[in-house]
Amino acid sequence: MDLLLKTIQQYVPVSSNDEGIIRALFREQKLKKGEHLLAAGQICKNIFFIEKGLVRYYATFEGEERTSYFNKEGEFVCDYSSFLPQQPSQTNIQALEDSTIYTISKTNMELFYEQVKHGERFGRLAIGEVFVSAINQIRSFYIDSPEVRYQTFLDKFPDIGQRIQQYHIASYVGIKPQSLSRIRKRLAGKH
Repeated sequence: MDLLLKTIQQYVPVSSNDEGIIRALFREQKLKKGEHLLAAGQICKNIFFIEKGLVRYYATFEGEERTSYFNKEGEFVCDYSSFLPQQPSQTNIQALEDSTIYTISKTNMELFYEQVKHGERFGRLAIGEVFVSAINQIRSFYIDSPEVRYQTFLDKFPDIGQRIQQYHIASYVGIKPQSLSRIRKRLAGKH
């Protein structure tokens, strides 16, 4: 849980009293590679924090899985479009590796906001980052070439590229695996 506490402290100060509250509100969970934190159609009832491991967000469209995001150690995971209004999700969140996560329910998150001194400020700052990231990703699909989107992936996730199957990366970039291979060859030729 030390990584969770350090991550929260990057946003707001955490007193020893706050630390005790946080430890009481989060629960540890283990996932095997391939297991889902959330399946499309379910309501997202928790926010997750990855202590160890890697997950991907994807949706199935016309029988094809389309990856929209990845989260790794030290990051929060949630389908906020399901969690906030408590409506069924259209997103799947799947472990790409055996993972250790900490989970907090919507009810306990409300207690976090109330009981942790800077809890609400933490929530505003964290959700603001999620919003900006989502807007930038949407914008990129409209204006950037696949090569630029792949380079953005490398810049954004420099430490996990080797941990992810190439077809998941291709799906995230919005291209077929064969096109990703060509882009990688062109980029390798430039260096």
